[in-house]
Amino acid sequence: MPVKVLSVFGTRPDAIKMCPLVLELSKDPRFQSIVCVSAQHREMLDTVLDIFHVKPDYDLNVMKPSQTLFEITNAVLSGLSEVLDDCRPDIVLVHGDTSTAFVSALAAFYKQIPVGHVEAGLRTGNIYAPFPEEANRTLIGRLAELNFAPTTQNRQNLLDEKCPGEIFVTGNTVIDAMRYTTTEQHTYTDPALREVAAKEGVMPVFMTAHRRENLGKPLEDICRAARAFVDAVPEAELVYAVHLNPAVRSTVYPILSGHPRIHLTDPVDLLDAHNFMARCRFVLTDSGGIQEEATALGVPTLVLRRETERGEGVETGILKLVGVDYDEILASCVELCRDDAVHQRMSHAENPYGDGHACERIADAMAAYFEKK
Repeated sequence: MPVKVLSVFGTRPDAIKMCPLVLELSKDPRFQSIVCVSAQHREMLDTVLDIFHVKPDYDLNVMKPSQTLFEITNAVLSGLSEVLDDCRPDIVLVHGDTSTAFVSALAAFYKQIPVGHVEAGLRTGNIYAPFPEEANRTLIGRLAELNFAPTTQNRQNLLDEKCPGEIFVTGNTVIDAMRYTTTEQHTYTDPALREVAAKEGVMPVFMTAHRRENLGKPLEDICRAARAFVDAVPEAELVYAVHLNPAVRSTVYPILSGHPRIHLTDPVDLLDAHNFMARCRFVLTDSGGIQEEATALGVPTLVLRRETERGEGVETGILKLVGVDYDEILASCVELCRDDAVHQRMSHAENPYGDGHACERIADAMAAYFEKK
């Protein structure tokens, strides 16, 4: 009898990392794979599902304009209760640290269904940064029976916290995803990426910034530093994929619009994003997932946060924490364009996040767990 696995996710970053696992489970006769999406993100989630040809069995469709954490929590918890009663899975898989992941783990716990945590053990040590993700993933760690840690440091974090579940070091499934998304010849669907990619003799830079803790003055300083950097480096062409959150857009557009070498675009297609990043001089981001994606591509990355749960990338040197300080961001951006030695050192650092076989290891670990039961 195959193990019935319910994978639950709801945001674009989660979909990028869970879809390869869904595909792996779907072809493995040891499992019956079922997918539920919360649609905590809607359009951004759907584009990733289309790329991987994953069709959810259940869709909670919880997204509302300007939704609060309270609304997301209530909608996912009540919606998933019905899903769990209907499909009766043997295990619920959640990913990372979103509100969907935590609430889904809580719902499974309420039904006394085992929880498997994909991308377990990431920590900054500051429960409010990132918010609410650090709290979410820490709480999932108390509920999960199976923890799939990307790195040995993630495993150690779980051991230090005396988390009760089994721990497996698997690598990160985002590396598996890259096998599906990057190609030598790519045709861009986004006009801004297509325009910059076609230019000769430029230094493309890809940027995202949207985290809750950066809203307000931190994001203002980030944007001012980005504009000053492009002014200081005539070869630079900056593409900023601006999050749909009105609080982000109302800050970004007044500061960065109107510059001939700054291209503001909506969140871009996953294939466009991965292939464009692969051709960039460096990446500027506060996104956790992009830290790993850029690392897998060998692209130096400046992290717009005061701390990161991806410390392994900082240790190897491909990531650099620049925080939200105007001077630090500006100086580091200019350095990566002007100092080839620094750029070479960062771009040739080791990728600590896996070898592209995390999904297989997760499947094997789950199969072994149920064989023992």
